[in-house]
Amino acid sequence: MFGTTLEFYEIFLLTIRDVAPVVLLVVLFQLFVLKQNLPNLRKVVIGVLLVIIGLALFLMGLEKALFPIGQIMAEQLSEPIFISKSYENPKSWVAYYWIYIFAAMIGFATTIAEPSLIAVAIKANQASGGTISTWGLRIVVAIGVAIALTLGTIRIVTGTPLYIYIIVGYIIVMIQTIFSPKRIIALAYDSGGVTTSTVTVPLVVALGIGLSSVVPGRNPAIDGFGLIAFASLFPIITVLGYAQITEFRNKIKKEKNEI
Repeated sequence: MFGTTLEFYEIFLLTIRDVAPVVLLVVLFQLFVLKQNLPNLRKVVIGVLLVIIGLALFLMGLEKALFPIGQIMAEQLSEPIFISKSYENPKSWVAYYWIYIFAAMIGFATTIAEPSLIAVAIKANQASGGTISTWGLRIVVAIGVAIALTLGTIRIVTGTPLYIYIIVGYIIVMIQTIFSPKRIIALAYDSGGVTTSTVTVPLVVALGIGLSSVVPGRNPAIDGFGLIAFASLFPIITVLGYAQITEFRNKIKKEKNEI
């Protein structure tokens, strides 16, 4: 108990150190650039304290739970004994299908719970006057991350170069960008960025490192990373694709109504 308390105290001090420059910057701009007192000073101070405490608890939770869970699950699902029970040829990349299923499910679940994506989805809904559904955007982005982690884990198992997937992916994005509705392009690009945040990143990194440390011939330092790049890329593809499908369906519906 004492060790846990001491560890939290250390994380709390480190969090204060990390948050302090942001707070200091805001205060300096408010006092010396805008030359105004901070509005609702009491609420701001309480808010900053809550942020620091929340971040400290979150970081401790990552270290104690999320990182170990991701790594342990990857290692257990990749054990030769487990694979030999599930598939006749344990050397085949298909034998790791439970890893692909787990990666897809954990990618979808963590993205749905991602606070930054929730914030973007709410703002997109407000800015579009309700045209863009909050849940619709979250689900489409989550599907993109699920596909990304599935392909990313296949890449780790097969040992194929990361750059091939990334280059092909961005070529697809560029082609989609040309033909997608202009109003959705910026949101699609932002949707790729917000998926790699507080909830998704720890589990994804732990999954990649855990998997690459168990699969024969893989190096965690080389093959264990790269899943974050997948998680940033594929949501752009799914959001643009959803916008293109929706526009195409609306066009067909409009043509039928005119007839």
